[in-house]
Amino acid sequence: MLKNKLLYTLILTALSAPGLALAADAPATPPAVTANVGFVTNYLYRGISQTGAKPAIQGGFDYAHASGFYAGVWGSSISWLSDAYTASANANAPAAANAGANNAGLELDIYFGFKNSFATDYSYDVGFLRYNYPGTYAVGATKADTNEIYGLIGWKWLTAKYSYSLGDTFGVPDASGTSYIDLSASYPVADTGITLGAHYGKQTYKGSSVAYTAAGGQNATYSDYKLSVSKDFSGYVVGLAYSSTNATKSAGQFYNVLGNDLGKGTAVLSVTHSF
Repeated sequence: MLKNKLLYTLILTALSAPGLALAADAPATPPAVTANVGFVTNYLYRGISQTGAKPAIQGGFDYAHASGFYAGVWGSSISWLSDAYTASANANAPAAANAGANNAGLELDIYFGFKNSFATDYSYDVGFLRYNYPGTYAVGATKADTNEIYGLIGWKWLTAKYSYSLGDTFGVPDASGTSYIDLSASYPVADTGITLGAHYGKQTYKGSSVAYTAAGGQNATYSDYKLSVSKDFSGYVVGLAYSSTNATKSAGQFYNVLGNDLGKGTAVLSVTHSF
């Protein structure tokens, strides 16, 4: 199957890329465990608000080995699952079963992979990421839990990343093959602590999800764009970004029951700290 071939390709790329040291050959550098915590005025993921345009608290832990292997866990408060569904969205189920509809206020991501550098100024990163959304769901609703594999190639401050979904995707059923392309630039201004960023992404839905359409009969596939600037103040990174999408508003996807256009252009302020 295509997804299996893609997974094998990513693994072989990681193992054959120059510069990758196996655990037995790695320098005797102790593994590093770090933590991070952050606050954002609006949690945007791939350009779409996960919090109904409201603030979020976020944080996680990361493990990194000298071989290039890494693993981590990261979480954020969210509201899109609770906001986006009402009893009317599941009219065929008994009314009692739909009381409260979906109720999930946390995103908890688990990931692992390999990353390293090769040649001159080049880098790669391949891995697996699972998005978990613990909570209760209305009868008949597809859980938002999602599995993705990804591969990234970088050159200096430019990166290109491809993410591939292995099944149900953020509540869209039978969406195996759904993908996201991420082209990003992150340019540090020398001796200032300032980093300038730019991003373009495209979320493309596949599988039976092609029938999952937005208002006007348009498919839920969309693109997002972002410009950002951040500055490091003694370990506290303050960022300001402007993000927008061409996502079409719909009651079930990009326009929630609170009346918020979840993909509209917006500015986001963030403060993060790693230790």
